[in-house]
Amino acid sequence: MEYDVVVVGAGPAGSMAAKYAAKAGAHVLMIEEHATIGQPVQCAGLISTRAFEGCEVPETLSRRAIRGANIHAPDGRVLTVDGKRTMAYVVDRGELDRAMALEALKSGVASLVKTRFSSLRRQGSDVIIAALSQGEPIEIRTRVVIGADGLQSSVGRLAGLERVQTVFTCAQAEVYTNGALSDFVDLYLGHEVAPGFFAWAIPTRWDTVRIGLCSTERSLDRLGPLIERLSSRSAPSLLHFAVGGIPLGPPPCTVAAGTLIVGDAAGQVKPTSGGGIYPGTLCAKIAGTVAAEAAAHGNTSKDALMEYDTRWRSEIGRELETGLRIREGFNKLSDDDLNYMIRALDDERTLDIISKYGDMDHPSIVLRKLLLSTKAPRLLKLIRPLIKLAVVKSGS
Repeated sequence: MEYDVVVVGAGPAGSMAAKYAAKAGAHVLMIEEHATIGQPVQCAGLISTRAFEGCEVPETLSRRAIRGANIHAPDGRVLTVDGKRTMAYVVDRGELDRAMALEALKSGVASLVKTRFSSLRRQGSDVIIAALSQGEPIEIRTRVVIGADGLQSSVGRLAGLERVQTVFTCAQAEVYTNGALSDFVDLYLGHEVAPGFFAWAIPTRWDTVRIGLCSTERSLDRLGPLIERLSSRSAPSLLHFAVGGIPLGPPPCTVAAGTLIVGDAAGQVKPTSGGGIYPGTLCAKIAGTVAAEAAAHGNTSKDALMEYDTRWRSEIGRELETGLRIREGFNKLSDDDLNYMIRALDDERTLDIISKYGDMDHPSIVLRKLLLSTKAPRLLKLIRPLIKLAVVKSGS
């Protein structure tokens, strides 16, 4: 088999990269190791409205609208942030992945499922990919390979690219609930619940709630007690269970000769929330376009493909860097600091700022507004280390 571009991985980033490579005129193959695209699901499925639009799927896709969040401090105080409009959607990630893959196929992409990438090697200006498809060995010749194969990225490793900077462990269960579901998500802070990150309870449109957490330690051990704490009725009523990781911090370079990496493989994930669909699909559009153009011009050298690295960092690199600083700053806060922050933010003027400027994909915007408006000295002392100068620059 011979293609201009081969994409390894059929998640959102992979499907989008394949689609845009095909739209740019390339002959594209997408391979997926699992028998069904979209399985297994390892995501909370909460995405911003901007991210949903960027996925370029039909508006008829099943989803639940979310307008705000209840943020629970370690001492039990709850800060309710009301966006006063639809801020996000809860989607079925399996359905979303398959819808995006179908859009790629409609654009002319070929696909193989149950096909596991094994290795790659350079042969002249081409890349030879070895894989197992339906248990049988195959070889695929291509001009460019795009690794959209997750945080462990065999494509990136074999191409000699460095790993992401940090990985947080996550665990989640979907549970049945017989209570009324609101259009708010619940987020839980504190070292007892989720050290280094946060926990969540996300309502779906299917009479279920997704309860999970990411943390720096023992996420799986913390999930059971979290479910019991939030809903003893739901503790024995699991419908789905998943563990995984969130890669934070892109490597120094996401390009090698004949190879690009994108999405989780490239650490293109928001450090503040762990969401990867918005940055991943944005970068994937660039990856697919650059790969197709390089293949068409017969120059797939690292220098030629560096256009991708330069363009995606120009689009979103600063926001990811700022997000890492915010995340590092939050991780240094004690539970007492978090309690104080929630109390300080819980006033009408501040909540109006959060409601007006809150943005899941660009959190530096609202933090900058808070920095410029707050008169609480201790809150200023807590916020400044989180945002540093980069936030001010990114909002200017």
